[in-house]
Amino acid sequence: MIQSPRILKAIRLPLLALLMAGVGVSCSHLESEKPSAAKPFVWDNASVYFLITDRFNNGNPANDLAYGRKADGAPLRGFAGGDLAGVTAKIKSGYFEKLGVNVIWTTPIVEQIHAGTDEGTGKSYGFHGYWASDWTRVDANLGTMDEMREFVETAHAHGIRVLMDVVINHTGPVTEIDPVWPASWVRTSPTCTYKDPKTTIDCTLVKNLPDIRTDSNENVELPPALVKKWKAEGRYDQEVKELDEFFAKTGYPRAPRFYIMKWHADWIKKFGIDGFRVDTAKHTEPGVWKELSVVASAAFEEWKAKNPSKKLSDDPFFMTGEVYGYGIGHEKKYDMGANTYVNWFDYGFHSLINFSFVYDAKKSYEETFSAYSGRLNGGLQGYSVLNYIASHDDGNSHDRERLQPLENANKLLLAPGAAQIYYGDETSRDLLIKEATGDAQLRSFMNWDELAKNIDKHGFKVADVHEHWSKLARFRQAHPAIGAGVHQMLQEKPYTFKRTYDKSGVTDKVVVALDLPTTAATAIDVQGVFANGQKVRDAYSGNTAVVANGKVQFASKNAVVLIEQF
Repeated sequence: MIQSPRILKAIRLPLLALLMAGVGVSCSHLESEKPSAAKPFVWDNASVYFLITDRFNNGNPANDLAYGRKADGAPLRGFAGGDLAGVTAKIKSGYFEKLGVNVIWTTPIVEQIHAGTDEGTGKSYGFHGYWASDWTRVDANLGTMDEMREFVETAHAHGIRVLMDVVINHTGPVTEIDPVWPASWVRTSPTCTYKDPKTTIDCTLVKNLPDIRTDSNENVELPPALVKKWKAEGRYDQEVKELDEFFAKTGYPRAPRFYIMKWHADWIKKFGIDGFRVDTAKHTEPGVWKELSVVASAAFEEWKAKNPSKKLSDDPFFMTGEVYGYGIGHEKKYDMGANTYVNWFDYGFHSLINFSFVYDAKKSYEETFSAYSGRLNGGLQGYSVLNYIASHDDGNSHDRERLQPLENANKLLLAPGAAQIYYGDETSRDLLIKEATGDAQLRSFMNWDELAKNIDKHGFKVADVHEHWSKLARFRQAHPAIGAGVHQMLQEKPYTFKRTYDKSGVTDKVVVALDLPTTAATAIDVQGVFANGQKVRDAYSGNTAVVANGKVQFASKNAVVLIEQF
């Protein structure tokens, strides 16, 4: 801290002269104050970290091969050791907080089929979580029910919400030890051809992936294999008692979909799951998801009432859906084929995954940002989309060199809408593994070693890429205006825009400048956002400055400036 009046006077004179000249000057060395407090969490502005639990971090090597599974899968198609304990350890280490993540989306953690099966690309296991055999238990390869509880409670203790991936559309494949469920529960043919609703819903996604009879309202008995399993585990009577209570309370028929909804809701009631990411949404009758929303919301309110000290807020239960092929341009009108259109937001979804972002990211910043803001504050007002630059099953997102890793972050984390960081986006994890085939190429183990060694990838140091993603995501986390506000360009070159947010008593405003020259500090236009004489902060460098003549200039020479009220 500077204490000498003589020194202060010497500093104030040139500072005053520069202000009169019309340029805000950095004063980060004169002040030790902190920026204004972060705004409340808003789902529409969420920074969602999507990880394949088995591929993220191995916290307990003792559970790497459960149920007699073997390490004989095709490349990247067997279990790799990642588990819930590993995710919890990374939360405790502060990894997600430093990265600016406020939601963790895990692949389904429920018990998978026990055997491996050849799906046409070599022997595969259910490491990804989408081959359920028992929706009521954590897969032993991923951990225990107690470890699931610790994961959720640790996330909540760090201000992070948990988005659980759920599947109602299908069970896992049939194997020599994983029998097909009764015909009253599943159909095994025909295979979907995706021409219209019937050939998208009343069918199996692929061969040997039994399709749940979500169309049925007939009372059905529990599958014999599940009865046998629960009796062997000593919990059959308790499970049946809970099912009887659920059906008596709700009045629903004992149809297959309502059993599965009850089992999904149990995760909420037991652990306080904050939201669902719904798998294969368009392959099920739309009304199923409205029913799930009702059941899940009731479970969430029950959990909050019983755990008032553990809830993060009074926000309602959240649901985002995977309607494969949906893009923000569809807004509320998605074509299922044969001139049949569905507004999926009418069926319990607050958000949909935006499959078009990987293409829109090729466009200029302004073209994408202005179009997205226009739709989210126009035809999609009240709802949002979840953007991604890379994904576990979208082959169009595999080439990290298509966009540079720093630009990837700029496009994704500064775009209107919620952002999905796919594990390793922030560390340039490889998405094109030569020895693997198909979607397995996108699912390599998290590259912790490359981050620790800070190797060069695609022309950048991994740690530098990680730091860039972290700075943008933390800025985003602090400002709902980024993903949920209104966008307006302030200047074409250097490209500068503002975002403003004013909803539910919360106001927020920021200015962002991108692609700035790094040879000299640049004056940035903030007119109409921050007033002359107002002190602002660049969240990227940490420097502060005072606005003069509608402009501000920071001492740093970064290509990115993230301006917030100080």
